[in-house]
Amino acid sequence: MDYEIVVGLEVHAELNTRSKIYCDCKNAFGLEVNTQVCPICMGMPGTLPTLNEKVVEYAIKMGHALGCTINNVCKQDRKNYFYPDLPKAYQISQAEVPLCQNGKLEVMLDDGTTKTIGVTRIHIEEDAGKLLHDDSFSGSLVDLNRCGVPLIEIVSEPDMRSSAEAKAYLETIKSILQYINISDCKMQEGSIRCDVNVSVRPKGSDKFGTRCEMKNVNSFSAAVRGIEYEAKRQIEILENGGTVTQETRRWDDVKGMSISMRSKEDAQDYRYFPEPDLLTIVVDEKKVAELKDSLPELPNAKLKRYVQTMGLSRVDAALIVENLDRAALMDACVAIGKGSPKSIAKWILADISKYMNDTGKSILDTPLTAARLCDLVAEIEKGTISNSAGKTVFEAIIAEDKEVADIIAEKGLSQNSDTSALEAIAKEVLAANEKSINDYKNGKTNALGYLVGQCMKASKGKANPGLMKEIVTRLVNE
Repeated sequence: MDYEIVVGLEVHAELNTRSKIYCDCKNAFGLEVNTQVCPICMGMPGTLPTLNEKVVEYAIKMGHALGCTINNVCKQDRKNYFYPDLPKAYQISQAEVPLCQNGKLEVMLDDGTTKTIGVTRIHIEEDAGKLLHDDSFSGSLVDLNRCGVPLIEIVSEPDMRSSAEAKAYLETIKSILQYINISDCKMQEGSIRCDVNVSVRPKGSDKFGTRCEMKNVNSFSAAVRGIEYEAKRQIEILENGGTVTQETRRWDDVKGMSISMRSKEDAQDYRYFPEPDLLTIVVDEKKVAELKDSLPELPNAKLKRYVQTMGLSRVDAALIVENLDRAALMDACVAIGKGSPKSIAKWILADISKYMNDTGKSILDTPLTAARLCDLVAEIEKGTISNSAGKTVFEAIIAEDKEVADIIAEKGLSQNSDTSALEAIAKEVLAANEKSINDYKNGKTNALGYLVGQCMKASKGKANPGLMKEIVTRLVNE
């Protein structure tokens, strides 16, 4: 029997506010254990939380980015569960009335096709602490620095049918969070992670199978591997006449397998009730509209524009879009309108990216402006300079902070595109290399490259190589 995979994702993103969600403690990663805590985030009895307004604004911005309906009047709820890193034994979250709901996200797949994935809801909540495990001590220790760090949880509809679609969704969510500057999305620090819900069903069926959830998957590649493993595991169970059990599993990326943790909780297991210590959230319509107007062009829209309007490949477009500096440079160059988008993209992804990677600098920290990059590309496309000379010009811009035309003139990099002058050089070289001409005519095609090379040498590297090759090819075939 053929089966269809059904995937839904719950993405947890830590927000980059300066303070935590319900207290004034610093919201920062990597500080000394249990130093960024207070009675509120430690869950001491009798303490009262106060909602950070920025958290609400950031959630609404993400809601607009995903086309959600914004509930400008909503509340917060207590989600009750017991775990060592949750000192209050409950988490403040949102249950039936989230800030944002009923959205959608269009993603572009590797083959250039697009798919729209529904977004059920976006709600705000506080993060829990962190358990520390180490061979140097027995048992586990608790670091409460992360308690109260503000989160948004983005819950998708079960609309994904492959690990590739899930990966495209996750990458797009991550890019949007970065573009609207509400999360740094550093996966190695746990600031973005996801829970993966997987089920399988016979192809053609409209009834969902029993889903299993994998908790806190902390890389997109792990999510892909986890989905593929879990789907295969469930199919094997069904093929052997078994029944898939609803449960929560833990993905072990080292072993490449998921491990059962506990039976899956349903909403009633958390015994939600309205948070009595916090007021109703009310955001006026004017503020909601202002937050929508503050959004930049989103990365999924930018990706689509680069592919469909500029003719870039999906891979090249994605590499530019995922880096804000690259995308800003690309857009600035296109706005100038000098040099083809494909050539500009090639420079951004090759020499410029290599420079950024080698030096650790942002392109904004260098003298290379969009205008200078456009001038450089335009001179290459006009044939004024060769590609190799272009690399020399690029290095000189970075090192000397000069204009393209001045560098070309000072270093004598202009190509000779005078047809009559190049033809004279070619005739002289061919007259001295009769054997190579005969070799070419007898089928040794590499002899043509040798002749062109000799002509370039005779021109002291100043000849336009494309034009010189055309001239040599015509002359030897006369």
